[in-house]
Amino acid sequence: MRSDQEIVALLLETANSDERIRAVILNGSRANPNAPRDPFCDFDVVFLVTDVAPFDRNREWLDRFGEIMIMQVPEEMQTPPPSKDGGFTYLMQFTDGSRIDLGIYPLSAVEARTGDSLTVVLLDKDGIIPPLPPPSEKDYLPQPPTPKAFADCCNEFWWVGPYVAKGLWREQLPYARTMLDRVLRDELTRMAGWYVGVRTGFSRNPGKFGKYLQRYLEPELWALFEQTYSDAGYEHSWDALLSMGQLFRTLALAVADHFRFEYPQGDDARVTAYLERIRSLPKDAAAVF
Repeated sequence: MRSDQEIVALLLETANSDERIRAVILNGSRANPNAPRDPFCDFDVVFLVTDVAPFDRNREWLDRFGEIMIMQVPEEMQTPPPSKDGGFTYLMQFTDGSRIDLGIYPLSAVEARTGDSLTVVLLDKDGIIPPLPPPSEKDYLPQPPTPKAFADCCNEFWWVGPYVAKGLWREQLPYARTMLDRVLRDELTRMAGWYVGVRTGFSRNPGKFGKYLQRYLEPELWALFEQTYSDAGYEHSWDALLSMGQLFRTLALAVADHFRFEYPQGDDARVTAYLERIRSLPKDAAAVF
């Protein structure tokens, strides 16, 4: 596997040898002074160029970056739809384990492409990039919730709980686990981000999908968070659902107390009782109650 220094040197050599490439910027985790370094850190790089089209028409020039195991071009995908912002990106995973996400953008996009707080200028041939502050996580810190955002998060969490229960009772595993692992977990992670914000004065980044939550949750809350994951067993999935409710309640009450929001105790109590009822409901039942 190539070293970080080798990848950076290759990127700069490529840019310096091509008059069409006028600037190179680095974003993402490698621009983040607080992000841990490991072999899986991507190089999120942008080339600002005089003309985007030639870099797309002939892709043989990408061979210089190494043997590609697999590549994706988001602008060519149907789902999600492309952004159509004047540029495009080559997401390249190489056979040696390295990964480069290389964006190609016109010079006119300089302001948009350098507006991220995690931006480091690697090359600027023409001085087109204004002085930037030191890279920081400023744009990625959780923001305090509004009363509406908090209420919506609570409502969505407790609204979706019965969907999970219905899927588990019917033994429709894909449906139940999608609702549990995608919809409910999204709301739990959102609430956990606010909880971390309250604990840290909104000065710490819980990370994409909450990947850094273990750093900031108390050990007993992290242990409960771990219990929200399970194997495919239905009983274990029920345990995970109820653990998720317990953790959400704990986090949300702390957030509500800090901001003097109203927590929907009635929704929580009624839905929790309903979930427990469905769990114990016989498989030949003709009615819930």
